[in-house]
Amino acid sequence: MEINEITGEIIGCCIEIHKELGPGLLESAYEECLAYELNNAGLFFERQKPIPVRYKEIYIEYGYRMDFVVENEVIVELKSVELMSNVHTAQILTYMKFAQINAGLLINFNVAILKNGIKRFIN
Repeated sequence: MEINEITGEIIGCCIEIHKELGPGLLESAYEECLAYELNNAGLFFERQKPIPVRYKEIYIEYGYRMDFVVENEVIVELKSVELMSNVHTAQILTYMKFAQINAGLLINFNVAILKNGIKRFIN
């Protein structure tokens, strides 16, 4: 699958969840539902995938945890916050850099219309 197809499938899964549940839940609830939807869509994914971090001589095996990596091509970071901030953008860009993955979706479920809570990143 191409990146556009993968991100389209992921966004479709998120829209389905948001239509059913709406905003206001904890991130962990949306994460569980997205795992269900990705599985039903037949997409390969890893959940809470650790990213090691190397700093000088220090190796931190679990420096970060990505919410999802889908088809080994797209990082998906979920949020349920009132407002997205630059810190959230920096977080997914850092994940993409350390994991050497060129595509990412930052999805905030705590919005009235989900399309307003989606940011797509391509390196």
